[in-house]
Amino acid sequence: MTDIPACVARYAERLHSALGDGHHVASPLGAWLLLALIAPAASGTTRTDLEEVLGTGAEAAADAARTLLADPHPLVGAATGLWQAGGVDSPGLASWRAGLPPSTQTGPLPDQATLDAWAREHSLGLIERFPLKVRPEVLLVLASALATRVSWAEPFQVTGAEALGRGSAWAGRLRRVLRTPAHGHRAWVAATDRAGDVIVHAAPARPAAEDGPGLLVVSVAAAADVPPGDVLAAAHEQAAHALDGDEPAGRRSLYDLPLGEAPLWTLREETVRTFAVREERVAAVLPCWSAESHHDLSASALGFPAAAKAFRALLARPDLGFEAAQAAAARYGRYGFEAAAVTGFAMTVALPPEAVRRTAELRFGHPYAAVAVATDERSGTPGPWHGLPVFSAWVAEPEDLPEADAADPPDTW
Repeated sequence: MTDIPACVARYAERLHSALGDGHHVASPLGAWLLLALIAPAASGTTRTDLEEVLGTGAEAAADAARTLLADPHPLVGAATGLWQAGGVDSPGLASWRAGLPPSTQTGPLPDQATLDAWAREHSLGLIERFPLKVRPEVLLVLASALATRVSWAEPFQVTGAEALGRGSAWAGRLRRVLRTPAHGHRAWVAATDRAGDVIVHAAPARPAAEDGPGLLVVSVAAAADVPPGDVLAAAHEQAAHALDGDEPAGRRSLYDLPLGEAPLWTLREETVRTFAVREERVAAVLPCWSAESHHDLSASALGFPAAAKAFRALLARPDLGFEAAQAAAARYGRYGFEAAAVTGFAMTVALPPEAVRRTAELRFGHPYAAVAVATDERSGTPGPWHGLPVFSAWVAEPEDLPEADAADPPDTW
């Protein structure tokens, strides 16, 4: 059975590597879902390229996408849409479209305001505008939207920013930060293959129903010189093992670490009354944060150039271009977490090159001549009346349009 979370985690590494190490938020799953829905349309080397990006076979990825969209998580809204310009279709496109999840919204290509409204509706209002522009050259648009807004099962406490440590540049910029509550959150130190020792904090959201599905937001920090890609990989690994109260991957005992100040933690020892032979307690301090991002997804490593090849084949239009982008937003605070992403993929046609055009409007504003000439075509042969001027006039006294003629024209004269 395909490990879809692992496939998405590998795609996340591709995506964040392409986005760089600046402050940003993204939804690798949002982009992965679109590629998974497109993959069955591809063949040959294009299909192979998409499967390599997806981390699994085209049909397995599409089946997973359909399952996720048919049975959405109670705390994560999910939606997809496909819109086409008039006259854009083919048997291949129709066959692929029939395999889309039944929940996918389909129809004629709408205007920008309508797509912006779709983005707002399916992002809980966090995304104001659809990530792509509707222009005359756009032939079709495929989109996904994911959104969540949750409250922590236990809200954070508040402490001064100096708790971030003397070595933190943020300590001098902030006044207050978050501290884990006495119960409900988890925190630990873990050894990882790619990022070395990391610190981990896991905050659970309140489930939609008691003992029902929830959401766990896992934060991971490594030494300052560790590349962001390695830290993100460690975060996905820790998140996967933090579910269901499992023993965290690579968790280190506090008794295996030196006492005192370290860049990522402070460790002290004290004598207490406890029945445990060696008691361990871990708290965490972290800042609030928010981000709004817009990402160009056209890099070849992200899969959308291969997706465009699949659509060119479906439409038998090798000249078509494409656009792919994602808008994402998130906010992490004392009482909860909210995030949304709208991912758009569009096929475009190249417009004709610009050239000079002159347009004239001819005005008959003074006396002029008028001639009525007969036409007389009989079985393809000109008859005796053909070309004969029947009436002629010199128009020197114009009249106003009769009121009766200003209405809609009658069916017959």
